[in-house]
Amino acid sequence: MKIQLHKVHFPVTTLGFGCRVGLWTQGCSIRCPGCINRDTWNADPKCAIEVRDLVETISDWLAEADGVTISGGEPLDQPESICELIPLLRSRCRGDILLFTGYRNRTVFLRHANIVSQIDVLISEPYDPTAGETLELRGSDNQRIFLLSELARVRYPKNIDCQLRTPTRKLDVIVDGDDVWIVGIPASGDMTRVRRLLKTRGFSCHTSDQPDVFP
Repeated sequence: MKIQLHKVHFPVTTLGFGCRVGLWTQGCSIRCPGCINRDTWNADPKCAIEVRDLVETISDWLAEADGVTISGGEPLDQPESICELIPLLRSRCRGDILLFTGYRNRTVFLRHANIVSQIDVLISEPYDPTAGETLELRGSDNQRIFLLSELARVRYPKNIDCQLRTPTRKLDVIVDGDDVWIVGIPASGDMTRVRRLLKTRGFSCHTSDQPDVFP
């Protein structure tokens, strides 16, 4: 079985416990207003890779990682592929598996119980920029965290689902050839500040939340 994959990276330190493998799927039917990953919205068969080939390719990373974070795009738009992927990840990685989805938690638990039963952490609900941006590991405060395993309950704070924090958030900066990726959950206005800073230093900039190009 194949999965449409946007990108994969290691290490990622901003999307869960420790140093993680980050997997971003390609294709999203939810398309939340204000999404910063709009380049992942359109499904693209050219991005498809066999699930087993993917896991084999990143096996060395998985052996080192503290866990795997699956995001997108929308992972649950490819439920059969995700269902095949998770046990293969577990066979190579001893850490926790965290999955982001824009679907509401009731939908996830009803329609995808087979996936929920295999993961450690679920972060659900669509992004809503009007809900505030103060909670850990969430783009907006309406989103929910479910700790589904003993490992998750050990690694993540017991009150993380209602834990408030300052809007300051850390981001990973990843250089890949001529491309620079920013990985994590930015605070409101962070990407605008990045664009302005790059412009003042003479760099062109394209971001998926606002595809501006500065000459």
